[in-house]
Amino acid sequence: MIDFTSWEKVTKLDDFSYPWQSEKSPVTSFSAYYDENHIYFRFVAYGSKPLVYIEDNSKLAVMHSERVEIFFRRDQKMSPYYCLEMDPHGRVLDYRANLYRKFDRDWQWPESLSIKSKINEENYTVEGKISLSILNELGLINNNNIQIGLFRGHCTKLVGKVALLKWISWVDSKTQDADFHVPSAFGILKLC
Repeated sequence: MIDFTSWEKVTKLDDFSYPWQSEKSPVTSFSAYYDENHIYFRFVAYGSKPLVYIEDNSKLAVMHSERVEIFFRRDQKMSPYYCLEMDPHGRVLDYRANLYRKFDRDWQWPESLSIKSKINEENYTVEGKISLSILNELGLINNNNIQIGLFRGHCTKLVGKVALLKWISWVDSKTQDADFHVPSAFGILKLC
């Protein structure tokens, strides 16, 4: 369970955008802090009631839903990189991948993830915590820096399991088409 409640005191990243759309994206923010054992994070995603595919509870169902995402990589080679995609119901699609788009969706995050979500009238929140020891074991902390990608799949239409998604990103990957699975989609999270 997430035991931190004063998110107002934590710096927010809120410069998310639609790099591949001409319109302004719905507001999305990300906050994080850490202690000696964990990184705690929080997404707040604004908009109308999120569209979520709920036919089954498998982790792959998240691919057909509104969601927020965190990707981690060691370096620009992205071999491997690690992905956590989390929907407004707190379900997690966790997988490992190699550049370019070689997905291992059978892989699981090496610890039980503590994710809490809530759907509010104007937004939804997804909060979680990730063990620093796991990030170190995976080689994802270097010189107190974590190379991270922060994304949102904003679902504007859902018919059965067919979701129309508009992609929101913290960093513009400068790709012609929507793509987060490239080195240019990542920024740096500093552990100060």
